[in-house]
Amino acid sequence: MNVAKETKNKKQFIIIKLVILIILCVFVFISPELFSKYEMNIIITILSMAYLAQCWNLMSGFTGQFSFGHAAFYGLGAYTSSLLYTEFGISPWAGMIFGMIVAGIVALIIGYLSFYYNLKGDYFALATLAFAEILRSIFKNTEAFKAAAGVSITYKKDWTVFQFSGKDGYLYIIFIMLLIITFGIYFLKKTKTGLYFVAIRENEDAAKALGINAFKYKMIGLVSSAMLTALAGTFYAQYYLYIDPTIVFGSNVSVNAITPCIIGGVGTVFGPILGAFIIQPVSIITNAYLSKYIGLNMVVYGAILCAAIILMPNGVIGLFKKLKIKVLARRQNGGAVG
Repeated sequence: MNVAKETKNKKQFIIIKLVILIILCVFVFISPELFSKYEMNIIITILSMAYLAQCWNLMSGFTGQFSFGHAAFYGLGAYTSSLLYTEFGISPWAGMIFGMIVAGIVALIIGYLSFYYNLKGDYFALATLAFAEILRSIFKNTEAFKAAAGVSITYKKDWTVFQFSGKDGYLYIIFIMLLIITFGIYFLKKTKTGLYFVAIRENEDAAKALGINAFKYKMIGLVSSAMLTALAGTFYAQYYLYIDPTIVFGSNVSVNAITPCIIGGVGTVFGPILGAFIIQPVSIITNAYLSKYIGLNMVVYGAILCAAIILMPNGVIGLFKKLKIKVLARRQNGGAVG
């Protein structure tokens, strides 16, 4: 009896998720008809943040290796595709693939040096931050990479070079990217690799004792996360048509990857998306109404984030799971009484 009820409840929650997904898809594809360019820009920014957060979540959320240097991979993706286009005329559609490869190679180096010497926790976070800062300094001071002047991309309004006449093209692309990575993570959780990721996150020593090659799977997590993050860098470069080292290699990129996961729920499938839809509007509202008071907008924004972390240590998804357990418990108790 209990098994039948549990199966029924699972089906109900799956249906709810599908309905939410359908509503989101419809909302995105009719957005160009409903919203102004400014509002469209906000939606694209939220989806970009959600995608970036999912990239971070893939590695840090599931393997437990906290990275504070994803800006390194973001910047490499942005610079590789942009320089290949501006200097050699290679389309950013192809350049983004090269960017993924470059980011993957750098991730292999970072991962090998970090995991070979068994860097964990704060030490790994500091190592990734250091690599990101090293790359920022190199790109900022090397003329071959256009140094601090940055790279400007000429606007041609041609989809073959990743440019569109309106914002709807960019909206659809980032939404599809977000769907692909989210479904990828959803199915990854059910695979052997996904289970190994979680085992390493929960207790790496125990995972090793069970025969799991922790070094191998941490490398898989880092490299795949880095390569997908590079795509976000290419998207940014083509959307804004300008990049410089302080923007794409800045610590702000890494922060934008981490905070949605913390607010929404680290190591969950939909937590980073919920987190992005919460954080970005809060940031916009505080900037709009409090920016005239020097620093007050950041103080209020920081206070809201701190309050959310304290009140919801497992994120919004964690809170939903608690409510779900309570609802199911009440249903079961009600059935037992009847």
